[in-house]
Amino acid sequence: MRYILHSDCNGFFASVECLYNPEIRNKPVAVCGDADKRHGIILAKNEVAKKYKIQTGEAVWQAQAKCPELVTVGAHYDIYMRFSKMAERIYSDYSNFIEPFGLDESWIDITGSVKDFKQAENVAHEIRERIKYELGITVSIGVSFNKIFAKLGSDYKKPDAVTVITPDNMKNVVYPLSADCLLGVGRATKKRLENLGIYTIGDIASTPRNVLHSHLGKFGDTLYTFANGYDMSTVKPQGYSRLPKSIGNSTTPSRNMENLEDVKIVMSILCDSVCRRAREQNLAAKTVSVNIRDKDLFIINRQMKLSRHSNMNSEIMEAAMSVFGSNYEWRKAIRSIGISLSDFTFADEPQQTSLFVNEVKRENKVQLDKSVDSLKRRFGAFCVRPAFMLKDKELSSFSPKEENIVHPVGFFG
Repeated sequence: MRYILHSDCNGFFASVECLYNPEIRNKPVAVCGDADKRHGIILAKNEVAKKYKIQTGEAVWQAQAKCPELVTVGAHYDIYMRFSKMAERIYSDYSNFIEPFGLDESWIDITGSVKDFKQAENVAHEIRERIKYELGITVSIGVSFNKIFAKLGSDYKKPDAVTVITPDNMKNVVYPLSADCLLGVGRATKKRLENLGIYTIGDIASTPRNVLHSHLGKFGDTLYTFANGYDMSTVKPQGYSRLPKSIGNSTTPSRNMENLEDVKIVMSILCDSVCRRAREQNLAAKTVSVNIRDKDLFIINRQMKLSRHSNMNSEIMEAAMSVFGSNYEWRKAIRSIGISLSDFTFADEPQQTSLFVNEVKRENKVQLDKSVDSLKRRFGAFCVRPAFMLKDKELSSFSPKEENIVHPVGFFG
């Protein structure tokens, strides 16, 4: 039997802000993006704000309509990162197997130090009390025999609680829950399941695997495994590193993008960011994906495969603009755009060369990218830029690599 904990810091960003600002602690508080930069959405809220049905991801004005007295504060990611690391240090007193799931959640495998669920529950309560006393915030912890049910347990009762899900009580605790309580079931999947008459986790568990597969493909198999408690994925050792599933950046500029020249400026900055991040990790990608959201918030996601793995600015930019040009007809202005790389290999792995590419010239471009990376590390992201960026300083005055926080890879990463 395995004994796995999932610790989830309650309203993490908002809890930390309230810790630093005691005068707002008992008021409804939400951490928000910068509305002046058109990033005005709710990132996190405290328990008081939750009573007003404020939702993560909704616009600030929508939240304020529900709760006029809502206190909004900006995000301070450097502080959240510090608290995340302090929480991990506490977890490390109980296990060497600690796998982050974002900044505020972690799985902890304590199988080697306990002999039954009662002892595992006691450890969970001890961690919960230490987090509260040493960090001043609260956590909810799920205790179970696999990662999926441990996470479900941490969501089951909040805040500042421990929930134990065992093979004996799983049907009573888990099966009555709505299908979207299961990891991986979002709004779109929930709707597809409901069209099949599947509403609860128990419904998923009792649906024949081949039926789920026929409607959801391999993900149907995954849901069947999760719902029945068959997941055997391991908690990775502390400090474990793996190839990321994707590296991406997106932005909502201070004004809409009205034409191809606007898109080229923004896309060039995003490509530079994701390629620099890939090169720092010695990675090269085979797939380039582009996300487009128009002024009416309609979203288009498209991707293309490269002929060979690459982390070169020029090749990724060419592919991204090709994807964009093939899939957007300019019926509306564009509010935001994003790019991501995936299907990675290590950049120094041997690759098949092409008869139709001047490999010497290509290698010179590789070295040029690395030289520019070095300059930007020393003198900042704006020290070397293509001349066309100067045509619109309003669109080109951001640096996603420096400004954005990159969170740990999630369960499906």
